[in-house]
Amino acid sequence: MIEDTIAAIATPLGEGGLAVIRLSGANAMAVADKCFRPIGNLSKKPTDASTHTLHYGQIVHDERDIDEVLLAVLRAPRTFTRENTVEITCHGGLLATQSVLKAVLASGARSAEPGEFTRRAFLNGRIDLAQAEAVSDLIHARTDLALAAANEQLAGKLSQRINQLRDDLMHTLAHVEAHIDFPDEDIAPDTMEQLLAHLDAALVFIDELLATAREGQILRHGVRAAIIGRPNAGKSSLLNQLLGHDRAIVTSTAGTTRDTIEETASIRGIPVVFIDTAGLRESANDIEAEGVRRSLESIAKAELILHVLDGSQPLTDEDQEHLTASEDKKRILIANKSDLPSSTGFKEAIKTCCLDGTGIEDLKDAICAAVWSGDIRADMLPVMINARHQDALRRARAGLEKSLTALRDAANLELVAMDLRIAVNAVGEVVGKTSTEDLLDSIFSQFCIGK
Repeated sequence: MIEDTIAAIATPLGEGGLAVIRLSGANAMAVADKCFRPIGNLSKKPTDASTHTLHYGQIVHDERDIDEVLLAVLRAPRTFTRENTVEITCHGGLLATQSVLKAVLASGARSAEPGEFTRRAFLNGRIDLAQAEAVSDLIHARTDLALAAANEQLAGKLSQRINQLRDDLMHTLAHVEAHIDFPDEDIAPDTMEQLLAHLDAALVFIDELLATAREGQILRHGVRAAIIGRPNAGKSSLLNQLLGHDRAIVTSTAGTTRDTIEETASIRGIPVVFIDTAGLRESANDIEAEGVRRSLESIAKAELILHVLDGSQPLTDEDQEHLTASEDKKRILIANKSDLPSSTGFKEAIKTCCLDGTGIEDLKDAICAAVWSGDIRADMLPVMINARHQDALRRARAGLEKSLTALRDAANLELVAMDLRIAVNAVGEVVGKTSTEDLLDSIFSQFCIGK
């Protein structure tokens, strides 16, 4: 059992209408008692209050009124952490919020570490490790699809499938260990077929999960798409069209964009980080030359290239050079200025006009098709694994393959059992049934303080 009581600001720092300070721990009510003065007949001291009630009063510190607040009392186990919890809603000014937190800490709480509330929820059995990670995904979701996927994982949809896989493997392992304990009894042919079938089915299921890793990575972190082309081809205008608002400066003067501009937009539910680059050309201007250098760096790091061509002009040697340089990257060609007579000979190029938005929807479809494998289906969302899950499942798969091979080759059953245990433990890592302190530190340190 965790004995101490932690506290932190649970809302973003800065000026706002309201802010929330959260306390969690066995002594949360007693700590709040020391700094909260109820006002009115209906308000009570936290230790005297019923669970899930709201109380009006003042936060006091050193016999001085700090702020007028509402205080929520939430008693274990019906809380996020399954510990006694107090949430104080105060005014959202930076000084007011920090002063309320200072009063709480002076009353006996300690400052929470990043992710410590969610860590306690995990340690107290409120959520498993995959659900804990979904909390972070939920906070950082940038598109409706990412939000939906995080909610599905938080609801335990992935965990249910992982737990079923682990249970099936444990059942198979029990069979193998039973035959180890009674070596005089050979495995019957029908039993052997069943064991092999179970392991084959587990491999298929793991492969299905692993196949979602890329899509999960995209939803969580987005795709970097560099917009490149000669000066004045319409790159900045295209960025503004894709964003749906004016972000980049657009003029008829070539070389207006001197530095890379990054903005994120939801394209068919996929977060795409668009990088508007400086026009690619030789320049004697030091500032413009530095912009071109940064553009080349962005192109090298990009997962998708949007190459904007001036569709009203023939291709230049410079255009051809840039086309050749990016041909090994995933690329979409865009023939801009489709309102003018066409001179660019690329039939596969998407024709756009950034003056009126012609072709922009076709371009969005092409971007989605370029970065996403097949249709985006609702049934995919619950099982989109992250990089940590991927690593664990790959190790589980390796253990399963070894155990299958050994079983088919009639090898020593202890070797089969050893590899099966490796697989079971690796699968358990996904939901935290097998975990280390280092692993937990690594996961929860990425959370914000107050969550």
